[in-house]
Amino acid sequence: MNELDGLSALIIEPHAGMRATIHNMLTLCGLSKVDHAGSSNQAIKHLGTKTYDLILCEYALEGGQDGQQLLEDIRHHKLMPLATMFFMVTAEGDYGKVVSAAELGPTDYILKPFTADRLLERVARALDKRNVFVPVYRLMEAGSQREAIDACLAGEAQHPRYLVDFMRLRAELHMFLGEPEQAEPLYRKLIETKAIAWARLGLAKTLFLRERYEEARDILENLVDTNKNFVDAYDWLARTHEAVGALDKAQAVLLDAVGVSPHAVRRLRKLGETALEAGDHDTAEKILKQVVSKAKYSEFRDPQDHVLLVQTLVRKGDPVQAAAVIRDLDKSMGSQKHTTVCSAIASSMVHEYTGNEARLNEALASALAGSRDAPELRPELKLELARVAIENRMEEGAAEVVREVMRNARNGAAVTRAMAVFEQAGQAELARKLAQESRQQVVDLVAGGAARAREGDFKGAVVLMQEAVGKLPDNPQVVFNAALAVLKCLDNSGWDERLGQQALGYIGAVRRLDPVNPRLPALAGLHQQILRKYGKGLQGPQPKKAG
Repeated sequence: MNELDGLSALIIEPHAGMRATIHNMLTLCGLSKVDHAGSSNQAIKHLGTKTYDLILCEYALEGGQDGQQLLEDIRHHKLMPLATMFFMVTAEGDYGKVVSAAELGPTDYILKPFTADRLLERVARALDKRNVFVPVYRLMEAGSQREAIDACLAGEAQHPRYLVDFMRLRAELHMFLGEPEQAEPLYRKLIETKAIAWARLGLAKTLFLRERYEEARDILENLVDTNKNFVDAYDWLARTHEAVGALDKAQAVLLDAVGVSPHAVRRLRKLGETALEAGDHDTAEKILKQVVSKAKYSEFRDPQDHVLLVQTLVRKGDPVQAAAVIRDLDKSMGSQKHTTVCSAIASSMVHEYTGNEARLNEALASALAGSRDAPELRPELKLELARVAIENRMEEGAAEVVREVMRNARNGAAVTRAMAVFEQAGQAELARKLAQESRQQVVDLVAGGAARAREGDFKGAVVLMQEAVGKLPDNPQVVFNAALAVLKCLDNSGWDERLGQQALGYIGAVRRLDPVNPRLPALAGLHQQILRKYGKGLQGPQPKKAG
């Protein structure tokens, strides 16, 4: 039995006896390179240093985080290559758990107890399919999406049994490249061939990205009505409602989604945020308490969840419970980045409510100072900090915070929300002045980088734009020009592996921040031209074969 010969595996299982049993099964199947993790935190540490062909993860992990939440973290933080096969292992047939896991794209799930033969059969089947797609995955991970599309077309001809999978991947690549108009006919063809729910979802996404919200909504509402367990459709329907300002409808849809799939932390967080923004503080409190509880054991827990919960409790008039949440934040996340500034922001909300002016001023001073070094903080929290500062005669500090939020804004709507903080305080003229100053500062930053490049100082341009991205990581104009500066430096000064990876990261960030940017294809094209110039980007592990 040598089907798995040469592959590497990670077993994530809290019980030593079961780890040994699964290890023995893999050995019987011919696999010898096996690592163990008894918890999610140990698994994250392994995945931070090594890649695996196969991961077998127990759903019922100990320590507060389940297998689904771990997979969510792994996907979100890109700790697992596309070619890795992830199997969720569970002794329970709980459908809600299976749905929660399935939406995140595990390769398969296995119900315990199982035999070595059964495990081998499932893994060999997955391995056969993986090997067909590895050439495409290698191109995608090298940033060669155009070539990946061509490889999908070749794959459709060579492996007709996977035609639908290749067409789906091709459509997703066009979406990734910011070309929803290219993806639309592929999804429509898939729908005509077979009434596949995910193809209809893909079509709705193409419409959403082009702001054809009513058409997208109609498809998504039908999907939700006819596929009660298709949670991705709920998420996109909620996004569609939110895009047109229907927060109450977005909240209702997310509440239904959580009912179907109660274990996804990011969906719970989004529901809590939406309920808070909509003014439904009872729902926000209930959901955000779940988020804080579920995320507590994650390696990627976020102190901002505690701040959102404090904000909700203060708005409900419960400063005592809010103060308890701050104490939990300080105790449980003291070593986390940004915990100090988050604690200060949350404390300022509580002290404003209770009228403790001395402690309020102390908390505000700490929060305003800390926010300068925390560009990753949610703009909503920073704007709430600015509101408290304005209300308590710290207009200068509030203006600095709002100016930074404006500089880092993804779009005009985000700038408008920032302006509203001063407008609601009766200072509309100052709001307009801050917006104008912020726009000019971004223009000057970008122009400074471009000027250095024109003068031939390509490395200087890169350093300037790297610093700009560090301060303004969510401004698509800044990130775009940082990517351009890095690419020009590589083109003119020679290949540098670190900068090559950074270019890939910046281009990916632009796609995330501004997916339909009309200049993205040219940027990606320059990237591919440079990779070809230096013969980079297409190397990678060869697929391992079953049998």
